Amino acid sequence: MKIVGIAACTSGIAHTYIAKEKIVRAAQELGFEAHIETQGTIGTEDEVTLEQIREADVALIAADIKVGGKERFKGLPIVEVPTEAVIKAPKKLLLTIQGKVMKN
Repeated sequence: MKIVGIAACTSGIAHTYIAKEKIVRAAQELGFEAHIETQGTIGTEDEVTLEQIREADVALIAADIKVGGKERFKGLPIVEVPTEAVIKAPKKLLLTIQGKVMKN
């Protein structure tokens, strides 16, 4: 499964980057591919490309605030969760998403 998405938290510091790392690491361990951009205090980093979006199966928004650029994911299933959900159980979340995406 190929995942694109955004990570962002209220302060734009710790949880933003922890959430991204947890998603990417869990995806690798499960044999998935994940490209997650961060929207933090220093702006957007590792911005997801149009090619990555075109190849993706799902968009994952792990955020505690409103994020910019969600319209880029039009046409993809979009899953929105708080950063805490990703940090606490990233593999479980990705497997749940996979089950729902593959059904459709």
